[in-house]
Amino acid sequence: MPAATGAVGVMGGTFDPIHLGHLVAASEVAHRFGLSEVCFVPTGQPWQKSDRKVSDAVHRHAMTLIATASDPRFTVSTVDIDRPGPTYTVDTLRDLRATVGPDRPLAFITGADALNQILTWRDHDEVLRLARLIGVSRPGHRLTPPPVDGASVSLIEIPALAISSSDIRARVADGRPIRYLVPDGVDHYIAKTGLYRDDV
Repeated sequence: MPAATGAVGVMGGTFDPIHLGHLVAASEVAHRFGLSEVCFVPTGQPWQKSDRKVSDAVHRHAMTLIATASDPRFTVSTVDIDRPGPTYTVDTLRDLRATVGPDRPLAFITGADALNQILTWRDHDEVLRLARLIGVSRPGHRLTPPPVDGASVSLIEIPALAISSSDIRARVADGRPIRYLVPDGVDHYIAKTGLYRDDV
């Protein structure tokens, strides 16, 4: 089997749960930027979300596998789950750079709002060296480039990002349907495991 080639998109996130907005964003970015692969990377311990309980990584990883299984461009990595301690983007990119090799460009895909906080990220200068940055946002949100010079940064609107994981969790907690917001397999997984039933 020949070695994989071409640019790799890196889509990190809590994925609690992963939803159709994430998949549409990955597909659209892959198309627009000519990516041969998009690697979904569920966070281990997201340092930005220490104020709320995050579902166990086993569940988030399982839902990500289910959601991405039907698209051959999508892969899933456990580098952030396997690494102890808080998850930082620079560690994700270092680990994936070692995995994919030096010849495949990396493109880190994240929310445009998060991207605007890049100067607060750990070792943000190295992040900018390791990957092109692509910020995605729902329509109607003002897209402003982050304050970095000489880095490759792109911002695009993704209509399906009007869907949010927090709304999905709230809908499940209220007993409302989430079909057509998440892949069917993820809907079934949430129902079977009872995830988010205690959320408010």
